[in-house]
Amino acid sequence: MPHVSTVIARPWREVYAYAADPANLPQWAAGLSTAELRPAGDGWWTATGPLGTVGVRFCERNEFGVLDHVVRLPDGTEVLNPMRVVEWDGAAEVVFSVRPREGMTDADVQADAAAVATDLATLKGVLESG
Repeated sequence: MPHVSTVIARPWREVYAYAADPANLPQWAAGLSTAELRPAGDGWWTATGPLGTVGVRFCERNEFGVLDHVVRLPDGTEVLNPMRVVEWDGAAEVVFSVRPREGMTDADVQADAAAVATDLATLKGVLESG
């Protein structure tokens, strides 16, 4: 399972607060959502992006920087996405674990990891420029 990470030159709690807000996802997570997320009830949000229309449910905000979220794909498959923001020498390291789904090839997993890397680079750019 590949882990994708980036270090962002901002305090980790600021990075966590920004990344944990579903309203901010379209600004940095184009691999998931290219339009505003809409509340769908019971903790779920609806996102539209490259995967089609998907459901997204985030873990509760917490003091540990955990940003785990479940994505419900259009076919109903639910994928857990482990994600963390941790303090790194006065900055923040964001780590996303790419989990292979049944039927995925190594190339598919690497493509997912590349998409996550692009999203994390965008997150870094947004937060370091503002």
